[in-house]
Amino acid sequence: MVDTRSEGKAFAISKVLVWKAYLKVKANKGAAGIDGQSLADFAEDEKNNLYKIWNRMSSGSYFPPPVKAVEIPKAGGKGVRVLGVPTVADRIAQTVVTMILEPVVEPVFHPDSYGYRPGRSALDAVETCKQRCWKHAWVIDLDIQGFFDNVPHEPIMRAVAHHTDLPWVLLYVQRWLTAPIQQSDGTLTARDRGTPQGSAISPLLSNLFMHYAFDEWMRRTQDGMTFERYCDDAIVHCFSEKQAHHLRNLIADRLRRFGLTLHPEKTRIVRAPRAQRERLACR
Repeated sequence: MVDTRSEGKAFAISKVLVWKAYLKVKANKGAAGIDGQSLADFAEDEKNNLYKIWNRMSSGSYFPPPVKAVEIPKAGGKGVRVLGVPTVADRIAQTVVTMILEPVVEPVFHPDSYGYRPGRSALDAVETCKQRCWKHAWVIDLDIQGFFDNVPHEPIMRAVAHHTDLPWVLLYVQRWLTAPIQQSDGTLTARDRGTPQGSAISPLLSNLFMHYAFDEWMRRTQDGMTFERYCDDAIVHCFSEKQAHHLRNLIADRLRRFGLTLHPEKTRIVRAPRAQRERLACR
Protein backbone atom coordinates (compact mmCIF):
# COMPACT_ATOMS: atom_id res chain seq x y z
CA MET A 1 0.00 0.00 0.00
CA VAL A 2 1.23 3.50 -0.83
CA ASP A 3 1.96 5.70 2.22
CA THR A 4 -0.63 8.43 1.85
CA ARG A 5 -2.07 10.38 4.73
CA SER A 6 -5.73 10.70 5.57
CA GLU A 7 -6.42 13.80 3.49
CA GLY A 8 -9.98 14.94 3.98
CA LYS A 9 -10.45 12.43 6.80
CA ALA A 10 -11.23 13.05 10.45
CA PHE A 11 -8.08 11.29 11.61
CA ALA A 12 -4.58 11.13 10.12
CA ILE A 13 -3.80 7.41 9.96
CA SER A 14 -1.09 6.16 7.63
CA LYS A 15 -1.96 3.45 5.14
CA VAL A 16 1.50 2.01 5.71
CA LEU A 17 0.65 1.59 9.38
CA VAL A 18 -2.40 -0.47 8.41
CA TRP A 19 -0.24 -2.55 6.09
CA LYS A 20 2.35 -3.21 8.81
CA ALA A 21 -0.42 -4.17 11.23
CA TYR A 22 -1.73 -6.64 8.65
CA LEU A 23 1.72 -8.23 8.33
CA LYS A 24 1.86 -8.71 12.09
CA VAL A 25 -1.58 -10.32 12.15
CA LYS A 26 -0.59 -12.63 9.29
CA ALA A 27 2.55 -13.67 11.15
CA ASN A 28 0.58 -14.43 14.32
CA LYS A 29 -2.01 -16.44 12.37
CA GLY A 30 -5.16 -17.15 14.39
CA ALA A 31 -8.71 -18.31 13.82
CA ALA A 32 -11.64 -16.60 12.12
CA GLY A 33 -14.05 -14.43 14.09
CA ILE A 34 -17.84 -14.28 13.95
CA ASP A 35 -17.84 -13.53 10.21
CA GLY A 36 -16.04 -16.79 9.43
CA GLN A 37 -13.40 -14.97 7.37
CA SER A 38 -9.99 -16.60 7.66
CA LEU A 39 -6.68 -14.94 6.90
CA ALA A 40 -6.64 -16.79 3.56
CA ASP A 41 -10.10 -15.44 2.75
CA PHE A 42 -9.00 -11.92 3.70
CA ALA A 43 -5.94 -12.19 1.44
CA GLU A 44 -8.09 -13.01 -1.60
CA ASP A 45 -9.23 -9.37 -1.70
CA GLU A 46 -6.36 -7.98 0.33
CA LYS A 47 -6.15 -4.50 -1.20
CA ASN A 48 -9.85 -3.70 -0.86
CA ASN A 49 -10.12 -5.21 2.60
CA LEU A 50 -7.20 -3.16 3.88
CA TYR A 51 -8.58 -0.03 2.25
CA LYS A 52 -11.91 -0.52 4.06
CA ILE A 53 -10.16 -0.75 7.41
CA TRP A 54 -8.08 2.37 6.73
CA ASN A 55 -11.01 4.32 5.33
CA ARG A 56 -13.32 3.56 8.25
CA MET A 57 -10.70 4.15 10.91
CA SER A 58 -9.63 7.43 9.30
CA SER A 59 -13.20 8.69 9.06
CA GLY A 60 -14.15 7.69 12.61
CA SER A 61 -16.80 5.28 11.35
CA TYR A 62 -15.06 2.05 12.35
CA PHE A 63 -17.17 0.04 14.79
CA PRO A 64 -15.75 -3.31 15.92
CA PRO A 65 -18.00 -6.33 15.45
CA PRO A 66 -18.72 -8.59 18.43
CA VAL A 67 -15.92 -10.94 19.44
CA LYS A 68 -16.48 -14.67 19.16
CA ALA A 69 -16.50 -16.59 22.46
CA VAL A 70 -14.37 -19.72 22.26
CA GLU A 71 -13.95 -22.09 25.21
CA ILE A 72 -10.62 -23.84 25.72
CA PRO A 73 -9.85 -26.26 28.56
CA LYS A 74 -7.63 -25.01 31.36
CA ALA A 75 -4.43 -26.84 32.26
CA GLY A 76 -5.08 -29.87 34.42
CA GLY A 77 -8.68 -30.14 33.23
CA LYS A 78 -9.91 -27.61 35.82
CA GLY A 79 -12.70 -25.91 33.91
CA VAL A 80 -12.52 -23.84 30.75
CA ARG A 81 -11.12 -20.48 29.77
CA VAL A 82 -13.19 -18.27 27.47
CA LEU A 83 -11.26 -16.49 24.73
CA GLY A 84 -12.72 -13.61 22.76
CA VAL A 85 -11.69 -14.00 19.11
CA PRO A 86 -12.06 -10.86 16.98
CA THR A 87 -12.49 -10.95 13.22
CA VAL A 88 -9.35 -10.74 11.07
CA ALA A 89 -10.17 -7.15 10.10
CA ASP A 90 -10.70 -6.20 13.73
CA ARG A 91 -7.40 -7.80 14.75
CA ILE A 92 -5.70 -5.61 12.14
CA ALA A 93 -7.45 -2.47 13.43
CA GLN A 94 -6.51 -3.35 17.03
CA THR A 95 -2.91 -3.92 15.97
CA VAL A 96 -2.83 -0.47 14.35
CA VAL A 97 -3.62 1.10 17.73
CA THR A 98 -1.29 -1.26 19.58
CA MET A 99 1.57 -0.19 17.31
CA ILE A 100 0.88 3.45 18.19
CA LEU A 101 0.64 2.88 21.96
CA GLU A 102 3.32 0.27 22.57
CA PRO A 103 6.40 2.44 21.80
CA VAL A 104 5.00 5.12 24.13
CA VAL A 105 4.22 2.93 27.15
CA GLU A 106 7.01 0.35 26.91
CA PRO A 107 9.71 2.70 28.31
CA VAL A 108 7.41 3.49 31.24
CA PHE A 109 6.55 -0.08 32.24
CA HIS A 110 8.15 -1.59 35.33
CA PRO A 111 11.26 -3.72 34.76
CA ASP A 112 9.64 -6.59 36.68
CA SER A 113 6.61 -6.76 34.38
CA TYR A 114 7.16 -9.67 31.99
CA GLY A 115 3.88 -10.66 30.36
CA TYR A 116 3.13 -9.89 26.71
CA ARG A 117 6.05 -7.52 26.31
CA PRO A 118 8.57 -7.46 23.45
CA GLY A 119 11.87 -9.10 24.33
CA ARG A 120 10.52 -10.58 27.59
CA SER A 121 9.23 -14.02 28.45
CA ALA A 122 7.99 -16.23 31.26
CA LEU A 123 11.46 -17.78 31.41
CA ASP A 124 12.93 -14.35 32.20
CA ALA A 125 10.47 -13.99 35.07
CA VAL A 126 11.34 -17.48 36.37
CA GLU A 127 15.06 -16.74 36.33
CA THR A 128 14.63 -13.48 38.24
CA CYS A 129 12.29 -15.19 40.70
CA LYS A 130 14.79 -17.99 41.25
CA GLN A 131 17.57 -15.55 42.13
CA ARG A 132 15.37 -13.62 44.56
CA CYS A 133 14.07 -16.77 46.22
CA TRP A 134 17.60 -17.42 47.49
CA LYS A 135 17.50 -14.10 49.34
CA HIS A 136 13.90 -14.00 50.62
CA ALA A 137 12.46 -16.91 52.57
CA TRP A 138 8.80 -16.08 51.94
CA VAL A 139 6.76 -15.34 48.84
CA ILE A 140 3.20 -14.30 48.10
CA ASP A 141 1.91 -16.17 45.05
CA LEU A 142 -0.79 -13.84 43.71
CA ASP A 143 -3.60 -14.66 41.29
CA ILE A 144 -6.43 -12.22 40.51
CA GLN A 145 -9.75 -14.00 40.20
CA GLY A 146 -11.41 -13.58 36.79
CA PHE A 147 -9.12 -10.69 35.87
CA PHE A 148 -9.89 -10.52 32.15
CA ASP A 149 -13.64 -10.69 32.83
CA ASN A 150 -13.67 -8.05 35.56
CA VAL A 151 -10.94 -5.48 34.96
CA PRO A 152 -12.69 -2.05 35.04
CA HIS A 153 -12.77 0.11 31.93
CA GLU A 154 -12.52 3.57 33.43
CA PRO A 155 -8.97 3.19 34.85
CA ILE A 156 -7.84 1.71 31.53
CA MET A 157 -9.19 4.71 29.65
CA ARG A 158 -7.51 7.09 32.10
CA ALA A 159 -4.21 5.29 31.59
CA VAL A 160 -4.51 5.41 27.80
CA ALA A 161 -5.40 9.12 27.93
CA HIS A 162 -2.37 9.73 30.15
CA HIS A 163 -0.07 8.45 27.42
CA THR A 164 -1.71 9.77 24.24
CA ASP A 165 -3.88 12.66 23.17
CA LEU A 166 -4.76 11.10 19.82
CA PRO A 167 -8.58 11.18 19.76
CA TRP A 168 -8.90 8.22 17.41
CA VAL A 169 -6.85 6.00 19.70
CA LEU A 170 -9.09 6.87 22.65
CA LEU A 171 -12.21 6.44 20.52
CA TYR A 172 -11.36 2.97 19.29
CA VAL A 173 -10.01 1.69 22.61
CA GLN A 174 -13.35 2.66 24.17
CA ARG A 175 -15.26 0.85 21.40
CA TRP A 176 -13.16 -2.30 21.75
CA LEU A 177 -13.62 -2.38 25.49
CA THR A 178 -17.40 -2.29 25.13
CA ALA A 179 -17.79 -4.50 22.05
CA PRO A 180 -20.16 -7.37 22.93
CA ILE A 181 -19.23 -11.05 22.99
CA GLN A 182 -21.15 -13.48 20.80
CA GLN A 183 -21.77 -16.77 22.57
CA SER A 184 -21.79 -20.16 20.82
CA ASP A 185 -25.59 -20.04 20.57
CA GLY A 186 -25.46 -16.68 18.79
CA THR A 187 -26.61 -14.54 21.71
CA LEU A 188 -24.74 -11.30 22.42
CA THR A 189 -23.43 -10.41 25.86
CA ALA A 190 -22.90 -6.72 26.54
CA ARG A 191 -19.78 -5.69 28.46
CA ASP A 192 -19.27 -2.87 30.93
CA ARG A 193 -15.99 -4.31 32.25
CA GLY A 194 -13.33 -6.76 31.17
CA THR A 195 -11.09 -7.05 28.13
CA PRO A 196 -11.31 -10.42 26.35
CA GLN A 197 -8.32 -12.71 26.19
CA GLY A 198 -7.56 -13.37 22.57
CA SER A 199 -7.78 -9.84 21.21
CA ALA A 200 -4.72 -8.08 19.81
CA ILE A 201 -4.93 -5.05 22.08
CA SER A 202 -6.02 -6.76 25.30
CA PRO A 203 -2.49 -7.64 26.53
CA LEU A 204 -1.33 -4.03 26.24
CA LEU A 205 -4.46 -2.65 27.94
CA SER A 206 -4.12 -5.23 30.72
CA ASN A 207 -0.50 -4.29 31.31
CA LEU A 208 -1.42 -0.60 31.35
CA PHE A 209 -4.03 -1.22 34.03
CA MET A 210 -1.73 -3.39 36.14
CA HIS A 211 1.13 -0.93 35.78
CA TYR A 212 -0.82 1.72 37.65
CA ALA A 213 -2.99 -0.52 39.83
CA PHE A 214 -0.13 -2.73 41.05
CA ASP A 215 3.41 -2.02 39.79
CA GLU A 216 3.49 1.72 40.45
CA TRP A 217 1.56 1.30 43.68
CA MET A 218 4.13 -1.23 44.90
CA ARG A 219 6.97 1.11 43.92
CA ARG A 220 5.40 4.08 45.73
CA THR A 221 4.14 2.39 48.87
CA GLN A 222 6.31 -0.70 49.41
CA ASP A 223 9.82 0.63 49.03
CA GLY A 224 12.38 -2.11 48.53
CA MET A 225 9.89 -4.93 47.96
CA THR A 226 10.58 -7.01 44.86
CA PHE A 227 8.17 -8.90 42.63
CA GLU A 228 7.79 -10.49 39.22
CA ARG A 229 4.49 -9.95 37.43
CA TYR A 230 3.20 -11.80 34.39
CA CYS A 231 -0.04 -10.00 33.50
CA ASP A 232 -2.48 -10.81 36.34
CA ASP A 233 -0.18 -13.27 38.15
CA ALA A 234 2.66 -12.16 40.42
CA ILE A 235 5.23 -13.40 42.89
CA VAL A 236 6.07 -10.95 45.71
CA HIS A 237 9.14 -11.61 47.84
CA CYS A 238 9.04 -11.08 51.62
CA PHE A 239 11.49 -11.42 54.52
CA SER A 240 9.03 -12.97 56.97
CA GLU A 241 5.68 -14.70 57.17
CA LYS A 242 4.26 -11.77 59.15
CA GLN A 243 5.32 -9.34 56.45
CA ALA A 244 3.84 -11.60 53.77
CA HIS A 245 0.42 -11.74 55.46
CA HIS A 246 0.43 -7.98 56.03
CA LEU A 247 1.37 -7.21 52.42
CA ARG A 248 -1.13 -9.72 51.04
CA ASN A 249 -3.90 -7.87 52.89
CA LEU A 250 -2.68 -4.51 51.59
CA ILE A 251 -2.66 -5.84 48.01
CA ALA A 252 -6.14 -7.30 48.44
CA ASP A 253 -7.41 -3.92 49.69
CA ARG A 254 -5.73 -2.17 46.78
CA LEU A 255 -7.33 -4.46 44.18
CA ARG A 256 -10.71 -4.25 45.91
CA ARG A 257 -10.77 -0.54 45.04
CA PHE A 258 -11.04 -1.63 41.39
CA GLY A 259 -13.65 -4.32 42.00
CA LEU A 260 -11.07 -7.10 41.79
CA THR A 261 -10.34 -9.90 44.26
CA LEU A 262 -7.47 -12.28 44.87
CA HIS A 263 -8.29 -15.89 44.04
CA PRO A 264 -8.93 -17.56 47.42
CA GLU A 265 -7.35 -20.88 46.40
CA LYS A 266 -4.63 -19.87 43.95
CA THR A 267 -3.26 -17.02 46.08
CA ARG A 268 -0.86 -18.51 48.63
CA ILE A 269 1.82 -17.53 51.11
CA VAL A 270 4.69 -19.99 50.82
CA ARG A 271 7.89 -20.50 52.74
CA ALA A 272 10.82 -21.26 50.48
CA PRO A 273 13.61 -23.07 52.34
CA ARG A 274 16.91 -22.96 50.51
CA ALA A 275 16.53 -26.54 49.31
CA GLN A 276 13.09 -25.80 47.87
CA ARG A 277 13.41 -22.27 46.52
CA GLU A 278 14.62 -23.21 43.07
CA ARG A 279 11.75 -25.68 42.69
CA LEU A 280 9.28 -22.94 43.69
CA ALA A 281 10.72 -20.52 41.17
CA CYS A 282 10.47 -23.12 38.40
CA ARG A 283 6.94 -24.31 39.15
